[in-house]
Amino acid sequence: MPQQASRTARIEARIAPDALRVVRRAAELQGRSISDFVVAAAQEVANRTIHEAQIIHLSIEDQRRFVELLLNPPVLAPALKRAKKAHARLIVSSR
Repeated sequence: MPQQASRTARIEARIAPDALRVVRRAAELQGRSISDFVVAAAQEVANRTIHEAQIIHLSIEDQRRFVELLLNPPVLAPALKRAKKAHARLIVSSR
């Protein structure tokens, strides 16, 4: 049986009575304490949020367009060429 991670930090939150009733009922349905339920729910949402922030979802058409642009990039506009040269000069001069 895996050991539970030791709890070393504490968080506090205020919650409206109606919300607490819902959380309490959900915790009871899962056979957990309110604290365990809230921590598990917070961790689940945190992991999902991080996952969603790290992954870009593209439609099939957008995937094709992305790969096409990677394989056959467009010709740089004159202003972008000048900016690229200016950037290169700045990098070299900062070394």
